[in-house]
Amino acid sequence: MISDKLLWKVYAAAAGALTTFVAQKVVTGVWTIVTGDETPPESSDPDVPAFKAFSWALASGIGIAGSQLLINRAVRSHQLRAHTQSTQ
Repeated sequence: MISDKLLWKVYAAAAGALTTFVAQKVVTGVWTIVTGDETPPESSDPDVPAFKAFSWALASGIGIAGSQLLINRAVRSHQLRAHTQSTQ
């Protein structure tokens, strides 16, 4: 039988992967709306201004890290709630 701990890890990994994918699409969409560029800059391209490359790195980092923080907290909250209910 699969342990609850393993199931929660699988659930957290799947939720994290999906959240990362969605967050990347959202950040890219917001970047397009805000800047008017069709695609985000390629940070390693020397023709891209440093400010623009840094702005993209900052925006994508905040978007993805923020979404990961929120999903990890939500999964942990559900896990603790499920554990509390199963022990009562």
